[in-house]
Amino acid sequence: MGARRSLGRQFGWLWAAYAVSAFGTWLAFDAFPIIAIVVLHAGSTEVSLLAAAGLAVGAMVAVPLGPWMEFRRKRPVMIAMDVVRFAALMTVPVLFLLDRLTFAQLAVVSVVVSAADIAFTAASGACLKALVPGDDLLVANGRFESTAWTATMVGPPIGGAAVGLFGPVMTVAANAVSFLLSAAGIRAIGGEEPRPARTGTPSRLRAGDLLEGWRYILTHPALRPLFFNTVLVSGLIMATAPLLAVLMLGDLGFAPWQYALAFALPCIGGLTGSRLSPRLVARFGRHRVMLTAGALRACWLPGLAFVRPGVAGLVLVMAVELGLICCMGVFNPVYATYRLERTPADRVARTLSAWSVSSKATVAALTALWGLLAGVTGPRIAVAIAGLLSLATPLLLPRHEQAPLPEQEPAASHS
Repeated sequence: MGARRSLGRQFGWLWAAYAVSAFGTWLAFDAFPIIAIVVLHAGSTEVSLLAAAGLAVGAMVAVPLGPWMEFRRKRPVMIAMDVVRFAALMTVPVLFLLDRLTFAQLAVVSVVVSAADIAFTAASGACLKALVPGDDLLVANGRFESTAWTATMVGPPIGGAAVGLFGPVMTVAANAVSFLLSAAGIRAIGGEEPRPARTGTPSRLRAGDLLEGWRYILTHPALRPLFFNTVLVSGLIMATAPLLAVLMLGDLGFAPWQYALAFALPCIGGLTGSRLSPRLVARFGRHRVMLTAGALRACWLPGLAFVRPGVAGLVLVMAVELGLICCMGVFNPVYATYRLERTPADRVARTLSAWSVSSKATVAALTALWGLLAGVTGPRIAVAIAGLLSLATPLLLPRHEQAPLPEQEPAASHS
């Protein structure tokens, strides 16, 4: 149900803007590491540092952006973040053509794009809550989720072909243009966006405002466990990604195309899960689906520690990834809707910003930590430890249903 429901022209433009930027991002997947290795002749330590710095420093830079944007119109903020990402990414091909591209430049661009990503995500969540009625939020989030998995599935293979034909710098330029197209889509939403009303908050940003998002999350009985669950699960999954690359491409001798196929093809599960999500909720209830899918998505990671060379190992990775991604496809739109429904309109931007900052910082920290762990134990044991820890994460899911917040007055709504 809901798969064919029209959510209106304004949502259509927001969805189109999201789709084009998502495809652009996945088209340029791993472009920065490839540029660092092939163009700048960077080593493995520098490449790892580039990835970690983009996440960690970008998250720190983004901390004040949540409170800053809370009481501003969200669409101009989203357009501004798209333009910032376009301008930052376009410096890469320009400096490459001028033969002035440096590793430091890549690091700065990575940080700017990461911070703008966080701000855009927080603003778009508030925009979605204003554009779409509460009863349609799950359908809307399901469409974003299915788009994300489709982009994840088809973007990297096309991007890999583009890198072979035109080089990684051109895929970065294509990614930059996708953000410009996204800004045009958001501009096309049209209609009058009301200015969010202040509810006793001073006009100037105070130091305490920087922590308001975390304060709300950590004092909310339903969001607090969900926050720790999602941050830890994403951190553990992402921390194993470089270790699996080392294990499969190095120790086990898989070809790069086999490695790419092992992680691209299972994204069909994300597309399937996101389309099933509204139907499962209609039949079994939102809270039960979130608990079940959230618990099941934690059960797959240990299987990756048993990968072996050859066709059997490739099939094992695909099967594990398919199960994991299918559960994520069901869980993610339900959890995103659950979070929006339980966050008041005058805290959406700060809450989502704090959530994204925490997630990116955790991914950066766990990726670095698991890299050190793999150096001591080997990548297979490090992946196994991450898998075992993931089995405990369902304990952090909210155990009891909590009613959504009542609708806010229009003057206090965000767009």
